[in-house]
Parts: sequence; C-alpha cells; structure tokens
Amino acid sequence: MSTEHTTAYGRADADGNVYLIRHGEETFVGQYPGVSAEQAYAYFARKFSDLESQTTLLEQRTIRGASASAVKSGLSAIRKAVSETLAVGNYDALEARLATLEEKLTALSEKQHEEAKVAISAAVAEREAIVLRIEELAAAEPGSHQWKTVTPAIAALFDEWKAHQQTAPRLPKATADELWARFRTARTKLEAERRKFFGQLDEQHKVARETKQALIAKAQALNPDDRSAISTYRGLLDQWKAAGRVGGKADDTLWSDFKAAGDALYSVKKQEMARENEEYAANLTAKLALVEEAEKLLPVTDLDNARKQLISIQTRWDAIGRVPRESIRTVEDRIRKVERQIKSAEESRWKANNPETKERANSMLSQLQDSIRELEGQLASATAEGDKKRIAELNEAIDARTQWLKAIDH
Repeated sequence: MSTEHTTAYGRADADGNVYLIRHGEETFVGQYPGVSAEQAYAYFARKFSDLESQTTLLEQRTIRGASASAVKSGLSAIRKAVSETLAVGNYDALEARLATLEEKLTALSEKQHEEAKVAISAAVAEREAIVLRIEELAAAEPGSHQWKTVTPAIAALFDEWKAHQQTAPRLPKATADELWARFRTARTKLEAERRKFFGQLDEQHKVARETKQALIAKAQALNPDDRSAISTYRGLLDQWKAAGRVGGKADDTLWSDFKAAGDALYSVKKQEMARENEEYAANLTAKLALVEEAEKLLPVTDLDNARKQLISIQTRWDAIGRVPRESIRTVEDRIRKVERQIKSAEESRWKANNPETKERANSMLSQLQDSIRELEGQLASATAEGDKKRIAELNEAIDARTQWLKAIDH
C-alpha cells in the first residue's frame, strides 16, 4: 500500500488523511481509511470535480438566461461548499470562475428585473383593457342593452380575466386589487340591470298573455252571421299586435287559437261572398254593358247630347243594384272616368262663355298684339342696322308672344 500521494493541490498519507495545499499551507479536508493514499486523494478530488461541474452548469444556465434567483441560489450553495474546504483541487481558479459568474449574475438580475417591470407594465395594461371593456358596457344608458349579446360578452370578459390571472406575470397586490374592484363593480351593475330587465320583461309577458287570452275569448265569441264580425275581429287583431310578445312557444300557441277564431269567421264570410257573387253575376253583366255604352260618348263632341245620355245611363245604373265585391272597383272606376270627362267639358264651356273671362282674354289679346307690333318695328330697325344678336333676340320674343296670342285666341 502506498504511503503517500501528493499533487500541487493536496496530499494523502498512508492512513487515508487528505490535506488541501493552498498558498503553501495545508488544510485537513477529511479521511478515507482502508484504501490507498492515491484512492483516498481521488475521492476528495472527485468532490472538487463535482463543484466544478456545478459551476459549469450554472455558467451555462446564466448564458441561456435562466432565472437569476435560481442561479443565485445555486451559486450560494457552491460558495458554501467552497468555504467548507471538503475537497482538494484548484480553489483559486474555481473562486475566480465564481467571481466572474457573480458579475454575470448581477447583470442577468438587472436585465430580468427590467424585463419583469416591462412585462408587469404590459400585464397591467392588458388587464386594465379588460376592465375598460366591461366598464364601457356598464356605462351604457340603462335599458339600452341587447342582453342577448351583452350577457355572453360579460361571461367572455370574466373568462378572459381569469385566464389572464393564470398566464400573465403577477401584478402588484395594490394594483391587482384596484383593477379587480373596478371589474367587480361594473359586473355587479350589469348583473343588477340584467335582473331588473328580465324581471320587467316577465311582467310584460304576463300582461301580454292575459291581454291575448282575453282577445282570444272575444274572438271566439263573435257570431259569424253578424255582418260586423269581420270588422270587429280586425279591431281585435290591431289590439293583438299592440299587446306585445309573451315569449317562448306560448306566443305561437296563443296565436294559433286567435287565428283559428278568425279563420272560422273568414270561412263563413267566404261562403257568403261566393253566394253573393253568384247572385250578382247578372247585375255585373248589365253594368258592364252600361259602361261600354257610356264610354262611346267619349271624346265629347256634342256636350248636350252626352249629358242627356249620361243621365239616362246613371238612372239605369242605380236601378240594377249591387255587383260582386271584387268587381265593384273596376266598373265604378270606368263609369266615373266618363262622368269626369263630361263634367270637365261642361266646365270648359262655362269658362269660355263667362263674360269676365272673355273680358280678361280680350284685354290680354290686345296687349299682346300691341307688343308684337312694337317688337316688329324694333326688328325692322335692327335688320337695317345688321345687328344679328338683336335680330335673334327680337325674333325669339315675337315668336313667344305669337304663341301666347294663339293660346288666348283659341
């Protein structure tokens, strides 16, 4: 068994005692009895090698930008092990590496601190944006919300808030509490408005349901044989539209009952109209013949005869009686057209024979004739002077007055 093993950084004796040699001084680091001095030395040299490996790992982690706090914790552990001198090796070189690592750690810590400040600032802005969106909803005029879209929007904002809490950097407690208080206040206000809205809506639905049930009862009580039943039902229909919605499928059920009552009335009315159409078919044929007779009076050439013939047609028209409902407007429009044209012809003749009208027309006629003569004199002068522009203007004025003269004289 070797008696001693020595290197530049330490030695081991025959009893397995191992010493660190540093700056010319020996420090006892430990004992490994029962093995050779070389083996004992190698054991404590491996401990130092572990410290070097840990240092290398921290150096690599620092380069990769690992958490400064984690690197600092690892560095503290290595420094503690170094201070205990429980290994043999080049402590000077190791401490130099640790000093360099500590400088890098300081820079890394400062960099990560600044990055953390930027990240927190961004996270505050992101969370405040969530708050502002829900506050904007809460600031809307009460009663203006479309809850079909606002309700899921509130839920989505709350989910976004929770997700941000889990994924974003941790905010300062005071800031986080202040933002949450704002979010909660806006959300609480919206929920209160929503409950109020749906409470009022439920009340409106209740009133609408009672109103529509009463209208159904009135519609079902109408007598189909009563001529005013359809008119009364239409009035009930207007009230139905004004009553508002009940909500859900109840609206469809109520409308089905109300419509069925109306359908029963219209069915009877349809049968009645069919009977009337059959009964008044001959009247329609007779009135159409009168319309054709009246239309032959147009255009009016002999007013006195046309008026005499129209009176005869009107007398026979009244004696014929009713026609089917769907044909009333057609025949009425055609006979009224003849009546209007004959009346218009009468008015035109009266105006033409009205002394006052004639006097005004004669006065205007005289004025126009005087004006034309004067313009013709001016035209002769302009022609003699060769003033083309003036000639054109005067011809245009003479033509206009000539047209007016023809209209009045006619």
